[in-house]
Parts: sequence; structure tokens; C-alpha cells
Amino acid sequence: MKTAAVVVAATAIAGLAGAGFWAWRAGNVDATPNLAARVVTPARRTVAAVVLATGAVRPRVGAEVRVGSQVSGIVDELNVTVGSHVQQGEVLARIDARSLDARRAQARAQIRVIEQDLARARVELARVERLAERQLVAVSQVEDRRLDLAGAEARLEKARRDAAVIDTDMAYTVIRAPISGTVASVTTQKGETVAASFTAPTFVTIIGDDALQLIALVDETDIGAVALGNAVSFSVEAFPADEFSGMVERIAPRGTIISGVVNYEVMVAIEPGATRLKPDMTANIRIATAETEALVVPDEAIQRDGAQRWVWVEEDGRRLRRDVTIGSRQGGQTEVRRGLTSTDRVIVLPAAAAAGNTGSAT
Repeated sequence: MKTAAVVVAATAIAGLAGAGFWAWRAGNVDATPNLAARVVTPARRTVAAVVLATGAVRPRVGAEVRVGSQVSGIVDELNVTVGSHVQQGEVLARIDARSLDARRAQARAQIRVIEQDLARARVELARVERLAERQLVAVSQVEDRRLDLAGAEARLEKARRDAAVIDTDMAYTVIRAPISGTVASVTTQKGETVAASFTAPTFVTIIGDDALQLIALVDETDIGAVALGNAVSFSVEAFPADEFSGMVERIAPRGTIISGVVNYEVMVAIEPGATRLKPDMTANIRIATAETEALVVPDEAIQRDGAQRWVWVEEDGRRLRRDVTIGSRQGGQTEVRRGLTSTDRVIVLPAAAAAGNTGSAT
């Protein structure tokens, strides 16, 4: 009876052990052999060490131009709204020019009157000079006629300059874009009267094309690794799937204390063509500071389980889970800092299959 009891107990223990083994294996070994997976080996590549920072897109100094009016009058035409893109020289607005047109006509009429006075003065001078040659008039009369001619010439010059000023003011009634860019604000509307007696009233504000820069706030513990010319990649909340590029252009010599933490402003020149970026957009920034040799695997090989990162590896025909420590991601490849060797066979599963496979680390 005792022997039978021992046999039964041994059988039970063996059954429990077998169940435990299969439960462990189910979490660590591939139970779905027919998945359309591929096997890769970690590649050794040169990857960049990066400094992570946050920041914002800002207009460059001088990139924001306020366009105003040099003359007073009623806004007769306004051709832009906020968000409009304008080219340099494009007409933004027109000021009612009827009063200036009347003044210009008056100035031109005055010029013609003075031209007649000038012609008369020349004739009078010529007449008295002929008489003076025959000693029929006093010399003082000749001098008077010469002064009259000089006075007429001076008045004509002044009238012409007055007309030129009016012509200049007429040109100011057509307000053109001084640069190509996007209209950020419009402060005057059609039909309003603007007065330019003391200051030039602002019509529109234009932000120039490719005139944005990125301001990154880098922690004091990382600023020592940042240098001029470092390559920068960043994304913004509005377009999280897109990556923009730039280069470190300037590093602030003094820090800024925010919530007790010292940060340094790093100015980044954005590569041309990033037309969708707008001022004040928040950015997540990666500054490449150095290059090192590292093992990389395709991004889709990295699995996630909460804060943990792991991959499937093939060993002796089985698929096992292997915890890894990852680094930077570039060009569809993820740096693996710990957990793999260059001879490991890493299994890359389809997205749907990878999402359904989790387990404990071996």
C-alpha cells in the first residue's frame, strides 16, 4: 500500500512539473510556426549619439516685416487676409489717391505757369541787353532783368521738386509686399482712414519664407556635447509622423533657469522647404553629437511590453523572447545596446502577429 501511494505521488508530481514546463514554454517559445516572419542578424553600423531636447519654432530676427502706409487716406483696396501667401512686389492694398491726384494736377499747372514766366524773363533780358548795347537803357535795368530770370528759374526748380514729392506720395498709395512670405496679421480694413502724420500705420505683418528657426532648450548636463554644425532632426505636434532637419547654428552663452533647472538655448537653422512649419509650434528635438559603432535591427523587430523592450530570437528551431536595451532610431533601424550579439538570429514578425505575442524574458 505504501509503495502504491509513492507511485501515485510521483505521478502527480511529474504531471505538475510537465504542466509547469509547458506553461513556461508557451510564454517563451513560438507556438505559431506558420507566421510570415523573416529572420535577420543584427548589423553593425555607425550610429549617432543624440541629445534629446524640447523647443519651439520661432521667426528669425528680421524675418517678420510690418508693412505700413507712408501717406494718409482711405483704404480703397485690401487684397490679402491672414494666412495669404504673397510674393515680393505683390500689391497688398491701395489708398484712395484722388486728393493726391488733384494736388499733382495743380503742381503741374503751376509748373506751366512758371515756365511761361521764365520764357518772358528771357525775352525781357534779351531786349534790355540789346538796348544796353546801344546805351539806350541803364545798366541797372539789365541787372534787374537778369535777377528776374534767375528768380523764375528758381521758382521752376521748386515747382518741379514739389511735383516730384507728390509723385512719390502717389507711389506710396500702392502698398506692395517688400518680401515673399505669409501674412501673419492684418490690422487695417477696407474703408478705414489711416493717418500717417506721426507714425506709419501698420497694414499687415508678413513672415518671410524659410525665415523660421528652431529654439531648443538643452539641459546643462547635455550642453557640453552640443557643438556648432551638429545635425538636428525634429518633429512637431501638428505633424508627428514627419521628420524635419536642421543644423546647430548658435549656442547661447548664458543659461536660462526654468523651474530651478538650467537650460541653454540652442538656435537651429531649419533646412529650406519646411513650408508647413508655423511660428510657436512645439518641437521634440534630437541633436546628433557623436558617432559610435553599434548593433542595429529593424524597428519592427523591437517588441514592447510596458516599459520593457524585447525581441524574438531563434535558437535550435525555437522562438525565444530576449529582453534588450535600445538606443537611438535612425532610418528604420534601432540601436540595441544590450541583449544581442552579432550572431543572434532575430525574428521580425508581421505587425499583427507581433502585437499578439508577449511573454517573460529568458
